[in-house]
Amino acid sequence: MHSRNILRLSTALAFFVFLYWIPATAQEYQIMHAEYGTERNHVDVTQRLRELARADRRFRMGNSTFGIDPDPGQIKILRIYARDPNGHPRMFEYRESSVVDGSQFAAWGGGNWGGGEWRGGWHGESGGENGGDIGQYTIMHAEYGTERNHVDVTHRLRELARANVTFRMGNSTFGIDPDHGQIKILRIYSRDPNGRLRMFEYREGSTIDGAQFVGWGRGDWGNDRWNGGWNGDYDRR
Repeated sequence: MHSRNILRLSTALAFFVFLYWIPATAQEYQIMHAEYGTERNHVDVTQRLRELARADRRFRMGNSTFGIDPDPGQIKILRIYARDPNGHPRMFEYRESSVVDGSQFAAWGGGNWGGGEWRGGWHGESGGENGGDIGQYTIMHAEYGTERNHVDVTHRLRELARANVTFRMGNSTFGIDPDHGQIKILRIYSRDPNGRLRMFEYREGSTIDGAQFVGWGRGDWGNDRWNGGWNGDYDRR
C-alpha cells in the first residue's frame, strides 16, 4: 500500500514538472528592441516593455500602457524585434489594443533583454551588431492568379511592402482579376539563406506577413529577371 502511494506521488510530481517544462521550452525568441507607433511617428518603448514584462506575462496594450500617443488619430502598432535560437531575426507586430503574450520570449519576466544599441529602424533593417534584416527569405518574384491565368505583381507587392508589414490581399489589392470566377492565389518566389528556392502561396483573401522576408519594407527585391513560370521552375539566364 505504501509503495502504491509513493508511485502515485511520483507520477503526480512528474506530471506537474512536465506542465512547468512546456512553457519554458516554448520561450524561443530573445528580444532586442521594441518600438510603438506608426511608420511616420514611433518611439522606443523597450524600457517600458521591460517594466510591463516584470509585472505580467500577458497585458493589453495601447497609448495608456506606454504613456504616449506618438501619432494622434492613427492606429498604432507595437513592434518587438527579436532573434530565434539560431540567431535569425524575427519581428512581432501587435495592433493597438491587442494582447501581448510574453510566453514566447526568453527571460520575459526578468526583463534582462534589449540592452544594446538599436539601429534597425521601424522596418528592422540594421547595420549595428543587434540588427540584420527581419526575415530569412529574399523575394525574387511574385505572381497573382491561377495556373491558367496569372499576372506579375512584383512591383505592386513592393509598394504594399513599403506601406505595411501585414495586409489582406485579393483582386482589389492588385487592381486586377486575372481569372474571373476562380479563386486566385498569390505566389511569392524567394530564396533561403543557402540559395535554395522557396515558394510561398497565399489564397485570395488571406493575410500576408512580410516579417519573414529580407528587406521587406525597403522593397529593394525582385529586380532579377524571372524565368520560373507559375510553378517556380527557375532558370536564371
